[in-house]
Amino acid sequence: MYNEHFGLNEAPFSIAPDPRYLYMSERHQEALAHLLYGVRGEGGFVLLTGEVGTGKTTVCRCLLEQLPENTDVAFILNPKLTSAELLASVCDELRIGYPEGTTSIKVFVDRINAFLLDAHARGRNTILIVDEAQNLSSEVLEQLRLLTNLETNQRKLLQIILLGQPELRDLLACSELRQLAQRVTARYHLDPLSQDEIATYVQHRLKVAGYRGVLFPSAVLRQLARLSGGIPRLTNVLCDRALLGTYVQGKTQVSKKVLARAAREVLGERRRAQKDARRSGGRVGFAVGIAAIVIALLGGGYYLGKSPVIAAKNEKLIKHINIEQNKPQDVLWPKGVPMNRSEGLAERSLAAAWGFDFRPDKNNDFCGAAGQHGLHCFSTSYGTIDFLRKLNRPAVLGLFDSRGEKYYVTLTHLSAKDATLVAGQVDKRIPIKALEARWLGDSTVLWQEPPGYQGDIHPGDHGEPVKWLDRQLAAINSRTKPDAPDSVLAGPLLEELKSFQKQGGLEPDGIVGVRTFILLNSTGGATVPQLNDGQKEG
Repeated sequence: MYNEHFGLNEAPFSIAPDPRYLYMSERHQEALAHLLYGVRGEGGFVLLTGEVGTGKTTVCRCLLEQLPENTDVAFILNPKLTSAELLASVCDELRIGYPEGTTSIKVFVDRINAFLLDAHARGRNTILIVDEAQNLSSEVLEQLRLLTNLETNQRKLLQIILLGQPELRDLLACSELRQLAQRVTARYHLDPLSQDEIATYVQHRLKVAGYRGVLFPSAVLRQLARLSGGIPRLTNVLCDRALLGTYVQGKTQVSKKVLARAAREVLGERRRAQKDARRSGGRVGFAVGIAAIVIALLGGGYYLGKSPVIAAKNEKLIKHINIEQNKPQDVLWPKGVPMNRSEGLAERSLAAAWGFDFRPDKNNDFCGAAGQHGLHCFSTSYGTIDFLRKLNRPAVLGLFDSRGEKYYVTLTHLSAKDATLVAGQVDKRIPIKALEARWLGDSTVLWQEPPGYQGDIHPGDHGEPVKWLDRQLAAINSRTKPDAPDSVLAGPLLEELKSFQKQGGLEPDGIVGVRTFILLNSTGGATVPQLNDGQKEG
């Protein structure tokens, strides 16, 4: 309806699973890597949890595309089953025959075991995926555990992936399910997108739809992040409704007022739908959920594709996820400080490095607090020590202790051999190799936007951000600064940018994104906190 008004080629915020609109944030890619690690391991259970709409289905869809061809997959989409019904569903999915009308658990289990042994003999793997697993009863979960008892000397013959909402973690924490919990070989909780990620997500979808410009101003994007809670699915619905409201008003930019009205309409409808679903025993919500899962899993299995870049990143994560068990806890984390406070303490140390105070006990939105000081968060899950050196910024790092528990520290200095970390507000200096042994690769740094910043700078763009870019490259390359008021990112300036990106280890695409912004400031000697500032090599 509004596409022509805004100059869009198509609706950018449809909830249909179009592969062109795929946005895999760093946390989605990390979740995918955990799933891949789990299914390539010795077997057992793999757990992926997250709130409704955070992208669990997207991650699972990507997993399917990367499974080897010798894999048989069974989907359980209706988790409200008895043990016998569950086993019958597994047989149906894997095309395992059984006597018509049977309700014998022993018959089902014997047939499944025979199938698994035969599949193993033929060199095939078998994976069972259970969605909405928080709705499984304890009895059914125990039956699933018993299915994994069949094993060879090297591995179990059935691997089970449980997808569910956060309540699933609480369910598995019950003492009666402790044997199942002990068989979970990989687990990941998918958090909502951050404020900066929501902005990138929206801009990505608009770009795919053919829009160039500022349809959602920065203040509106911040409001959108708050209203959506970082949930991609809700973000789509809010954006679509906001564009419709903006179109009706005949305007070309979404305002905070229009977005607030859209949120009242959408969230009001969601609450009414939830009430209707409860009154009807949840049938409406369940049907919608099943439809979405079926479309995503069966119709969109090609969603990610055989991307060598993503595959390489996944391999790096998988390699580092294998944490050694049965060793004493790291001495890096100070005694007496609760490890569950580590993220807030690390963020506070990073804020201090940039000269502002952040108190996690009063504000849990670190990136939002940084935004009040003209700063943005940039996070990645695939960092390396060399990458951190090039960024040359203090960073919050996620480490794993010897039990596989994740905690956070702040990297403040980096020399040729050593790293200085703030762990629980205590400075620690450790060898680089010791850091790499416990670091998965995820990090968060802060960066400053240039004058007139409205997003990435693309070839052909002009205006104040391009003038800033021209001045930065001029200073870096010791050339005369041009005075032309209509600087355009093209010709010699574009080639100079690509050369700079290539020398900095970035893709020379001529697009100034966050990494290029940070590298420009670092190389240009901007007065910002740096990792090598005041730290002697040694």
